[in-house]
Amino acid sequence: MYRLDARFAQGHFTVTVVGCGGTGGFAAEGLARLLPKRADLVLIDHDLVEEPNLTRQNFTREELGMRKSEALAKRLANRYDRPVGYSTLPVAMADLKLPGVLVGCVDNGPARRDIAERARHFYAGDFGYSSWWVDAGNGENYGQVLIGNTMGQAVWIPEKELCLAVFLPTLQRPELLAAAPPTTPDCAQIPEQGPTINQVMASLVVEVVRRLIEGTCHWMQLCLDLEIGNLYSIPATPEGVERITGNKCFRRKGGSHGRGQVPRGH
Repeated sequence: MYRLDARFAQGHFTVTVVGCGGTGGFAAEGLARLLPKRADLVLIDHDLVEEPNLTRQNFTREELGMRKSEALAKRLANRYDRPVGYSTLPVAMADLKLPGVLVGCVDNGPARRDIAERARHFYAGDFGYSSWWVDAGNGENYGQVLIGNTMGQAVWIPEKELCLAVFLPTLQRPELLAAAPPTTPDCAQIPEQGPTINQVMASLVVEVVRRLIEGTCHWMQLCLDLEIGNLYSIPATPEGVERITGNKCFRRKGGSHGRGQVPRGH
């Protein structure tokens, strides 16, 4: 079974959470608790904490009026005795440190497009792909976590059972780029979300990041349906990529990398 490349975690690295609302706020706390000391944690969100956020997001009444990233960073740094950085700029303008993991917890196409643009820099020459993008999205009682790092070719080393590169989440699910920004100021005000879906999704995100760091993550997708109580995965294999994109992926024997093709139109 192929595992995703974990070389980024051999030394100092950074986990950046983009979007600190429903899923991102709970994921940030889980990461602050579990990340090794050699890892930096940085939170990016320019939204303000408002009254409706208090029922389903990871904020307190004392934080009303603060920027979400700042409020979380200060509270988590104090609670878990570790530095937590933050930015109140949009991800397109924020400083992004590599190597590491970029956790996207945004709810619209333009924001994901900005993250995808930053992910163009994940390729680091001889080092290969230096980072991973973990994208989380959900509806009322369902959601998905997608993992990827390249807009080019998917790459495997069969004899090591290692996946070096797999397509970005926005190539795995191109429809994510078409999602319109919410009509309400904050996703906490959208009635189509269940009261616990964000916490469940955050747990999946933290588990994916944990496994990426340890070198034990075998997935490129995790899909959740709380209505029927189902969680299923798509492995990071040539067959898994073919299943998602419809393109045939080939593996070469004798130590050569297997390579997949970018889906048409991207």
